[in-house]
Amino acid sequence: MNKELEHNFIEELEKNQNIVHKVCRIYTNNQEAHNDLFQEITIQLWKAYPKFRGDSKFSTWMYRVGLNTAITLYRKRKRSIKTEEFDAFQYKISSEPYDDTEEEQLKLLYKAVHQLNDIEKALVFLYLEDKNYKEISETIGISEVNARVKMNRVKNKLRTILNP
Repeated sequence: MNKELEHNFIEELEKNQNIVHKVCRIYTNNQEAHNDLFQEITIQLWKAYPKFRGDSKFSTWMYRVGLNTAITLYRKRKRSIKTEEFDAFQYKISSEPYDDTEEEQLKLLYKAVHQLNDIEKALVFLYLEDKNYKEISETIGISEVNARVKMNRVKNKLRTILNP
């Protein structure tokens, strides 16, 4: 891969890395799993980057790859996850440690979200990221109407979990 493509990828990843951290936060329960998933999503983004055509914003594409990677890996928890070496690229990407102190008040919400299925988690995540239903439907690959219906069901489910 040429240096310019590599430079553009690293620049976009550094600018949008919180998206990956947020996906990891939704789909993992501890820092080690978070780090592993962050690494795997970054690898998948790197592998897919040459095919990124720019039809959507980089961040929208990043959400899609990140969510698909998380859903694929965590649906198959029982099988061992084969990862690729990341050391070759790690020194080139400056990573900020993820600080979740500001999110302490969200622990109950995260606990409730962890009880949802994978698609419901993705819906809540994108909704909390202020994505409109059109963007949610495009990212997840469902119709806009279906995204609205599913989101209303998820909201009711979360209300039940949070207020038994």
